[in-house]
Amino acid sequence: MTRRERLRQIIFEADTPAGKAFDVALLAAILASVLAVMLESVASIRESSGTALRIGEWLFTLLFTAEYVARLAVVERPLRYARSFFGVVDLLAFLPSYLVLLFPGAQSLLVIRSLRLLRIFRVFKLARFLSEQNLLLTSLRMGRAKVLVFLASVLIIDLILGSAMYLIEGGESGFTSIPAAMYWAIVTMTTVGYGDIAPETPLGKALAALVMILGYSIIAVPTGIVTAGIVEAARAPITTRSCRHCTSEGHHLDASYCKDCGGLLSE
Repeated sequence: MTRRERLRQIIFEADTPAGKAFDVALLAAILASVLAVMLESVASIRESSGTALRIGEWLFTLLFTAEYVARLAVVERPLRYARSFFGVVDLLAFLPSYLVLLFPGAQSLLVIRSLRLLRIFRVFKLARFLSEQNLLLTSLRMGRAKVLVFLASVLIIDLILGSAMYLIEGGESGFTSIPAAMYWAIVTMTTVGYGDIAPETPLGKALAALVMILGYSIIAVPTGIVTAGIVEAARAPITTRSCRHCTSEGHHLDASYCKDCGGLLSE
């Protein structure tokens, strides 16, 4: 086994003691960095320990930057990894720190590092959770066309309802434009109901009641789409192995080739 392959197994897999130790240390660093960002947002702590927290934050940033570069160096298809979900998350783990130099306050975005904690399922060999995660992602991919059609239909309905409410109520009740009325229709249909805009005429209230009832019936549609996708998705045991070509995880126990790129899996 080459040194590069050895490093890839340590960084991307958790089936070896070295790989598990690396990922446990990484998770601890992620937790500490997120905690530092949260503490810095507290005014009293920022006044007393702001300098130490900022120094620690830059140390974490350099650490995650070096880790990201190492991941790119050991994987055979670095661009594929960089475009993957975890590749983007790994990039966003340190990018906001550099953006602070141009946009003050961007350090608050560093809490996105918490997404990297999803690796805990792989680190502690919780393959059952990996299987459920893979199943959910598969069902979402299978139903994305239906979801897009559903969202487009909802937007068209909101446009029609918002235009009707604008015509009925007008600016006197806060419906100053069709976009403002569409905002009200979306808030009402999703059952959020901020209440900042509300109809005052009997006809407007009747239309609002119709929108509320319509909202309850529409909520069930995306749930049904995802549920149908879950039923169709295959339930097969998976491992924590990652592809050495594209870093994809969640392969079946008897898989010899990657389910995403077709590359040969390492033994």
